Amino acid sequence: MVRRRPPPTSPPTKEKTATKNRRLSSKNGAERSAYFARREAARVLRRVLQDDAARRATASIKSLVYSPSIRNKKATFALVCQTLKYLPILKDVLVATQILSSKWKKQEELIYVTAYDVLFGQEIAMMGDVEKFLILHKDKLQYALAKVCARQEVKQIEDLLQKNHIPVACKPRYIRVNTLKVDAEFVIQELGKANLTISRDDIVPDILALASGIDLHDHPLVLNGSIFLQGKASSMVAVALSPEPGWKVLDACAAPGNKTAHLAALMRGKGKIIACELNEERFRTLEETIYRSGAPNVDIVHGDFLDINSRDPLFKEVHAILLDPSCSGSGISAQRLDHLLPSYGKGKGADACNSERVKKLAAFQTKALLHALSFPAVERVVYSTCSVYQTENEDVIKSVLPLATSLGFELATPFPEWHHRGLPVFDGGEYSSIPIKQLPSMTLRVLLLKHIQLVFCLPF
Repeated sequence: MVRRRPPPTSPPTKEKTATKNRRLSSKNGAERSAYFARREAARVLRRVLQDDAARRATASIKSLVYSPSIRNKKATFALVCQTLKYLPILKDVLVATQILSSKWKKQEELIYVTAYDVLFGQEIAMMGDVEKFLILHKDKLQYALAKVCARQEVKQIEDLLQKNHIPVACKPRYIRVNTLKVDAEFVIQELGKANLTISRDDIVPDILALASGIDLHDHPLVLNGSIFLQGKASSMVAVALSPEPGWKVLDACAAPGNKTAHLAALMRGKGKIIACELNEERFRTLEETIYRSGAPNVDIVHGDFLDINSRDPLFKEVHAILLDPSCSGSGISAQRLDHLLPSYGKGKGADACNSERVKKLAAFQTKALLHALSFPAVERVVYSTCSVYQTENEDVIKSVLPLATSLGFELATPFPEWHHRGLPVFDGGEYSSIPIKQLPSMTLRVLLLKHIQLVFCLPF
């Protein structure tokens, strides 16, 4: 019997080998990127959870993720948000499996992030010790998850999430055009190339609104300082102050610098802005913001506004002061993604408003506002907060009104077309009788003294 030999297989061509190597290289590159993103997410998560547990005012999740030290921002942001969203479930599962033993306690946040990926996220490679350990125990984790669902009497993970996750209404993504570099028409034209729907704001000049959820952090116009990712409320503050070109202006608590850069644009780069910031890390952020904005008329001071001698020759000719001091941030919890934090929903309402932390903040805010009034040539001062609490808003203003009046200051009304102003705590508080249902999602509290404007801006 004669058997025919099979034809010899041809050796792989260089093209096939190169294609295979590219695929392997691409896969390995993606796995390495995911590996580092999990570790960057764990570092951010540790900072967020520690500050939340201590009830400290902290940077928002977005600002932490989009800091220069984070390389893979998009993946890191998604991992942090999703891990926080699933955190109560992850904790139950990890307790049931006793995985968070002393061996892994120091890497607790990385365990959370990786456990999210193993149970709910993408398929991951066994590149690190934590990944290898959790993948080996994947069946154990899935069994514990099933028991958690059974105990809560739910069939789907989405039902578990509804007990912990509070949805947030979608709001427009606002951007501010940096008129030191470009005009609004140019920005509209450039963003229009990506088929983005853009509308101009009818109250704040050079503010554009885009659909919610659009991520522009890596857009060239953002990176080169032509536009700033700045909310409408934040942008109203500098416009309320309306400094004249050529004036000397003091930005008392300036970081991260968006409002400072806006002041420079309104002044067309003329005059002088002195921007103060005490915190070292925020001071560096302020420097980066001003550099990116191209503002030629900003001097940055690393120091405490309260330590400035208002009679110093450098400051005695200050015409306008923007005071945006540290506050509870209670009015921007949605933008900050605070609804994802473990403490969200605890201590709200009157108790939160009267908490020791808020009282201490209000004491500092009052001290800072009184100091602002002591500058001999000052004509306008904007006081802005992102707090919803009367303690930090109307009560602070009410406490300085007697001194302000004795110095010859008077009330005024920036943005007269904005109807809802605040609470009728003092004459001029301009409380609106518009039904709450008809009110926009931002409340503006305003008073102007002598040409001095004290503005409370809550998030739009």
